[in-house]
Amino acid sequence: DLTKLAEEGKLDPVVGRDEEVRRVMQTLTRRRKNNPVIIGDAGVGKTAIAESLAQRIIAGDVPGVLKDRRLLALDMGALVAGSKFRGEFEERLKAVMDEVKDAGGEVILFIDEIHTVVGAGGAEGSIDASNLLKPALQRGELQCIGSTTTEEYRKYIERDPALERRFQPIYLEEPTVDETIEILRALRPRYEAHHKVQIEDSALIHAARLSSRYIADRRLPDKAVDLMDEAASKVRIEADSLPAHLKEHEQRIQELVNEEEASSQRADYEQAAQLRTERLRLEQEYSGARDDWFKGRKIDMIIDEQDIAKLIELWTGIPTSRLLEEEAEKLLHMEERLHERVIGQEEAVVAVSDAIRRARSGISDPKRPIGSFIFLGPTGVGKTELARALSWFLFDDDANMIRVDMSEYMEKHAVARLIGSPPGYVGFDEGGQLTEAVRRHPFRVILFDEIEKAHPDVFNILLQILEDGRLTDGHGRTVDFRNAVVIMTSNLGTNQLDRQPFGFHREDNGSIDQGRVRESVQDALKKSFRPEFLNRIDEIVIFSALTKEQIEEIVQLMVADVRSRLTDREITFDLTQDALELLAREGYDPSYGARPLRRAVQRYLENPLAKAVLTGQFQAGAHVLVGSDGKSLTFSQGNEGETQKGSEGAVNGHREEVPV
Repeated sequence: DLTKLAEEGKLDPVVGRDEEVRRVMQTLTRRRKNNPVIIGDAGVGKTAIAESLAQRIIAGDVPGVLKDRRLLALDMGALVAGSKFRGEFEERLKAVMDEVKDAGGEVILFIDEIHTVVGAGGAEGSIDASNLLKPALQRGELQCIGSTTTEEYRKYIERDPALERRFQPIYLEEPTVDETIEILRALRPRYEAHHKVQIEDSALIHAARLSSRYIADRRLPDKAVDLMDEAASKVRIEADSLPAHLKEHEQRIQELVNEEEASSQRADYEQAAQLRTERLRLEQEYSGARDDWFKGRKIDMIIDEQDIAKLIELWTGIPTSRLLEEEAEKLLHMEERLHERVIGQEEAVVAVSDAIRRARSGISDPKRPIGSFIFLGPTGVGKTELARALSWFLFDDDANMIRVDMSEYMEKHAVARLIGSPPGYVGFDEGGQLTEAVRRHPFRVILFDEIEKAHPDVFNILLQILEDGRLTDGHGRTVDFRNAVVIMTSNLGTNQLDRQPFGFHREDNGSIDQGRVRESVQDALKKSFRPEFLNRIDEIVIFSALTKEQIEEIVQLMVADVRSRLTDREITFDLTQDALELLAREGYDPSYGARPLRRAVQRYLENPLAKAVLTGQFQAGAHVLVGSDGKSLTFSQGNEGETQKGSEGAVNGHREEVPV
């Protein structure tokens, strides 16, 4: 009985929605077809409309016709439950209808999730609930308010025109952010009383705004109320739980108890006595520390915008909390951190860093992705590596990015793999590889590798990602790309560079003329991609070919990687300058970038080292000196920090692991 609950003050207050409640009252006071059905998405407040009506009936804020009416919620589950024999369910439903009829129009039924009456109790030879209700609804003997979602109304009720025409649909839209803030303010006293906390106004405003921006697959006000509720429960639990150092104390005491018991069972009484002494000392310390904490703790039971932002971060993985000094410092020195992994390519590193700084400081356009880039340039110069390095910078793990290899999308129909198959096709239930990954992790680096290999039609789906930051999958759900960094790589136009037409030449140091690279790449880009695609991209970055000096720096990164792999075997090594120069010389090819270097390191360093380790030449704890005789590398055992004679400026140390 909703009116009884309203009288006792057990229903949550309903703010706004005056127009919709008025529509419900207008429909209820009609002579025929006086049965409203409230239709809207999940979480927009359909049930709240019925509760609002009950509260208004109690307050007398309704037309005279509706005064002193009772609003009863019909529980379809209870009607069906336990009806074992044919006709038992119909008997119960008929009894409910007779009772409503006998009340002489005093009772209005509220059926939440009204689509459940279609087919309820229906078995072979029996009538389902909707067919029993139709005559009573038509004659006006039974007044009913229903509520259901748009999807279920279309699926169940519109399919039965005779049932549909007996209801008057009232569509309920999602409230705006400002209306949601008013709703949260009305609900605040209830939540403060339940959680025994204080919720600041700034927290309510943030809950409405941040949930509207970052939680795309749910509706206001439901998601904002959930945020406020969970933030309050989080603060309450944190206030009641012990701090981390006291929990560690507790665990240590428990460990000592277990060790003491084990020693007693082994009859090692001396050790048991020592453990007991240690345990008693710790228990005394713990008891004192806990008492001090109870006395000194100031229970900060206030919820502010930071609590809401941290919770959004927990739900979605999108960083929304206020920048801490440490993180701001990290962002200001982002280029230096990326250069630990990517040698050279200043323009690309700066472009990516600027995009991330814009996003974290809240200045970037909220309707588009954080940044969209095309990285162009010869093979092996660090295009994919920069995307990995960015992922490593943001998430401390370079595998934490969504990688789409475009060579797998060479056919026109392969688009279905990205966004999911359309209805009626195999794989419809599985969802798309790209859309599902982004739905689960909205804040990610998305790498479209080797874009020129894909079918041109695949780029049509990228248009709305780049412009509006959204994409609709095979199920018709909108996926939000506004918190993603979109990177596309390609080596278009660079395959012409080795053919030297008359008048072009390599520069003295063997590298390729950069002006010519830029020109060639831009021409190829215009030929391969449509203007509307290129026009939506934030920045087209052209990577330059690597110089000999940069190759030497990359050798050091690769050597550091080999060194980190040998730490498990407890073998360390140092390279002389001659050895480094040999690797750089053998691995340098301007046309192929840094990849030949990997092969040179494998051939000259890793292969001989592997043989030496397997033959037992170098045991655990050995320090290996790697020199050069001009044609290959030489290996000898030495002391750490020692260098080979005549090899001045040997590259020592690098004990810190440089991630590669």
